[in-house]
Amino acid sequence: MPVTDDAGLTDVLDAETIAVVGCSTTSGKAAHEIPAYLKRHGYEVIPVNPFADSVLGETAYDSLSDVPEDAEIDVVDVFRPSEEVPEIVDDVLERHESVGDADDIWLQLGIRDDEAAARAEDAGLRVVQDKCMKVEHGRLL
Repeated sequence: MPVTDDAGLTDVLDAETIAVVGCSTTSGKAAHEIPAYLKRHGYEVIPVNPFADSVLGETAYDSLSDVPEDAEIDVVDVFRPSEEVPEIVDDVLERHESVGDADDIWLQLGIRDDEAAARAEDAGLRVVQDKCMKVEHGRLL
């Protein structure tokens, strides 16, 4: 189901572990600063960046499928262009089916793909599109 109301957003934010696809090593970029904010606020952040060995002091993985199964991902937070969302949703659905986690997908501000979101929702995942996790966390929690 699409998540658009405050109660739904709060439910998604009630996570422990967030895999950040497109997590950046560059200070000042949203894809670095927002995961850093989330980490400071108690979330376990798992960076997914094929060009980095680590981000924010955490081991970075080349892809979502490389994240160990025992990591128990709650939310996949996406900092990649909208045109990459269908492939990322495929990866999330594969992990969701094989591992049983990754129940929520959060597409950051400016990122949206209604067809890919509908596929994820049809598989039982909750999807947030075109919203900043840091802004919503600060506003709601």
